[in-house]
Amino acid sequence: MKFKKQDINSLTLPDLSQKCFEPLIDFYKSGISKETNLNQFKEQFYEQLSKGQRALFIFSTYFNHASKSLIEFYWWSAYYYAQPKSWLALKSSAKYFKDESLLSLFEKIELVFRQHNYPITLENFTITREGLDKDIELQASIPPLHFIFETTVPLTVRKINEYIEQNILEFVEIID
Repeated sequence: MKFKKQDINSLTLPDLSQKCFEPLIDFYKSGISKETNLNQFKEQFYEQLSKGQRALFIFSTYFNHASKSLIEFYWWSAYYYAQPKSWLALKSSAKYFKDESLLSLFEKIELVFRQHNYPITLENFTITREGLDKDIELQASIPPLHFIFETTVPLTVRKINEYIEQNILEFVEIID
């Protein structure tokens, strides 16, 4: 990812993570649309990224979906959980950005899913968004987790932006 020096200097702190994420997701979506072997593309794409870009990418893809509503938080959390590599990467992103609160939230989500025997592969993934409405136990467990998510994530985004500001070359290449 290349940015001109003046473009970097004009970014405000709240914009950093989104501006660093946008070229990654654009490249990812472009590649996915052309690829026949999606798993191979995903692996190759991810391997090309720096550790910081990986942490930013996995967090941002999850956050952009899960932050839309309680139902989306529930479903996307279950979807990532059903992909062990993605779930581990999500937890690793919290560790990477030194966000103990976010990591603790992911561990609480994981505990709820384990207690309800949620699938750990996409082969068995039959979770629907409507499933939350049908399960009284989940209705008691998920909303408090969503509340933690809503209160934790703004701080997470700020931590990520500050980290990027201090380590910009890990996320972009600056050209004159």
